[in-house]
Amino acid sequence: MKRRLGTRWAGLVLALALAGVSGCARQRVLTVPDAEARLRADIEEILDNPAFASGHWGVVIQSLRDGHYLMRRNPHKAFMPASNLKLFTTATALARLGPDFRYVTRLFRTGPVVDGVLHGDLVIRGVGDPSITGRYHEGDPLAVFRGWVDSLKSRGVRRIAGRIVGDDNWFEEEILGTGWSWDYESDWYAAQISALSFNDNCVDIVYTPGPVPGSPVKYELIPNTRYVEIDFRVVTVRPGLEKEITYQRKRAANLVRIDGSLPAGGESRRDWFSVENPTRFAAVVFREVLEASGIQVDGNAWDIDDLPDYTYPDSCPVATYTSPTMAEICTAINKVSQNLYAELVLRTLGKQFRDVGSAAKGIEVVKEFVSEIGIDPQELVMVDGSGLSRYNYVTPNSIVTLLRVMRRHPVGRYFYDSLPIAGVDGTLKRRMQGTPAEGNVRAKTGYIENARALSGYVTTADGEELAFSLIVNNYTVPTSLANDAQDLICQRLASFSR
Repeated sequence: MKRRLGTRWAGLVLALALAGVSGCARQRVLTVPDAEARLRADIEEILDNPAFASGHWGVVIQSLRDGHYLMRRNPHKAFMPASNLKLFTTATALARLGPDFRYVTRLFRTGPVVDGVLHGDLVIRGVGDPSITGRYHEGDPLAVFRGWVDSLKSRGVRRIAGRIVGDDNWFEEEILGTGWSWDYESDWYAAQISALSFNDNCVDIVYTPGPVPGSPVKYELIPNTRYVEIDFRVVTVRPGLEKEITYQRKRAANLVRIDGSLPAGGESRRDWFSVENPTRFAAVVFREVLEASGIQVDGNAWDIDDLPDYTYPDSCPVATYTSPTMAEICTAINKVSQNLYAELVLRTLGKQFRDVGSAAKGIEVVKEFVSEIGIDPQELVMVDGSGLSRYNYVTPNSIVTLLRVMRRHPVGRYFYDSLPIAGVDGTLKRRMQGTPAEGNVRAKTGYIENARALSGYVTTADGEELAFSLIVNNYTVPTSLANDAQDLICQRLASFSR
């Protein structure tokens, strides 16, 4: 089966090379209608490949020079967009909140400081900031907490005669998105949602395989915390026999079973797994940082939801942390397809413009924005901010409309710059290398099981900019073939000449 698919695909690649991607000089003698007809025929041949007999494609390609469509297939049909939904979340955030919007997270004390002793609790009030993580602090996830420790020490605090409390009540209690699969829960891409988020609500783990088969695999947790308990079953094996590392976190707990194998003598590798209750996770790790720095903490770390009727004054902040800009956060969302950040931004929209930090209220703001720019809200069925749910549906036509409008929007340059560049960075770093699309295509990828999407911008050989959306649902072949099809189309568009 694989050999037949490979042969069929190789033939198609060769045909395109002869007819289109490498044949720009020959195309230039055609009339414009003939050139476009040839382009459509080449793309149709890719889409009609028997490998996708069980699937269906949605394709819209539009010129941003004059607005006419070079191709449309199922433009108004509903498709699961996967992470292409992030285009709507980030576009709305940039337009409504502004590219310079920043989160401010505050640390409060609930009592006085007397002779170096804080007589009360320390409360971390989360407001949805995704940036308390190593991504924005030179790889050090504890940088913000260490800064807070320095602030406390500058005030002479040597002991906390109270507790560390994490306050996540800025958002509603929605720890997972609607329709998220239960078997995602241990993985980093489905990390729980909290207004108080730390280290992407995950623990990093660095593995170092042994020198010979059967020797122990060493591991290091970052942060090195007691918050999780590890049942470690990863072994060193002969190269070529290694198996994928998997995580199973016990439901509503932080006991994590890790299975798999690594090749003997191999290099260290880094991975991530999610935690239960990110709010308490942040409080526990902050307490650990305090104690490691020499500040004694008498009480335990708590999630505010586990302290009935708990209130505290907000008149005594002892430290603050200000996030990077929304433009920088949206770049992380789109470049690496960061689901948690998209969910936090969606709820921030709800809190800022509807006074309720929920997905539903955030979606109201997104739909209001897309309606204003000419997209029929009926063509956007949205239940989360990241696209991880299979309950999301959008039309290729709506995606291209969004792309077209954002290219000329006052905040459009931030949106454009947030997208992965083919062959260069983000989720497109290893795709389309060595082709006319490399360094040219800027597009958002999307993947959930049997759904693959790629939407963005490409400039033709004539310097004409196009917006495109390529989505396939319900295919049963390896996703690499869907990638190949999308990449071939992008190469054809990058080489297109009238």
